[in-house]
Amino acid sequence: MSFETAKQKFLAMSFVEKRAHYKNEGFVELDKIAKFQTGPRTMQEFPETYERVYLWRGDITKLEIDAIVNAANSQLAAGGGVCGSIFNAAGRTELQTECNTLGGCQTGSAVITGGYRLPARYVIHAVGPMGEKPQQLQDTYKSILKLCEEKNISSVAIPCISTGIYGYPPDRAASVAVNTVLENLPASVERCILCTFLEQDYNFYKTLLSQ
Repeated sequence: MSFETAKQKFLAMSFVEKRAHYKNEGFVELDKIAKFQTGPRTMQEFPETYERVYLWRGDITKLEIDAIVNAANSQLAAGGGVCGSIFNAAGRTELQTECNTLGGCQTGSAVITGGYRLPARYVIHAVGPMGEKPQQLQDTYKSILKLCEEKNISSVAIPCISTGIYGYPPDRAASVAVNTVLENLPASVERCILCTFLEQDYNFYKTLLSQ
């Protein structure tokens, strides 16, 4: 089966129909993610968006939502860590084949593919900067949100981008993430989940959103 055929087959399914095809065991439904209690400053400064921003710690490949974001490399190749987990859970052959047709992705930009055997319908591949480059990281988040608006994606989960081996200090990367999402979240996105795997990163986001 070609990747185009597989992609359309999975996109045509409801979440309930697709569950029999998930590659990994277990999934988390959108309604199981509780709303994070944001602080008064956040509520005052971002009245149009704060209610739609969620914070969750866990495995992003388990989320049964419209789209998850992959912190990708510019070659759109299956890497290690969360990137590798996303490719494996989607079905590495099909997802890599589609990525190979896209011609890579520049730093600060994002592209979208099918989610295949992931609980998520789509994967948005976003390439963040190497090192601490605030404008490029901000551009990366804006590119993600623009794609969500263009594709009418109502729920999206975004992991930490450019931290880890890319070397962006995680506390300052979290600040860019939170502020850029709150300032630029399109009306079409009903839930934007800031997803962390490490407790340290969760606490950075929590501190920022609690202000």
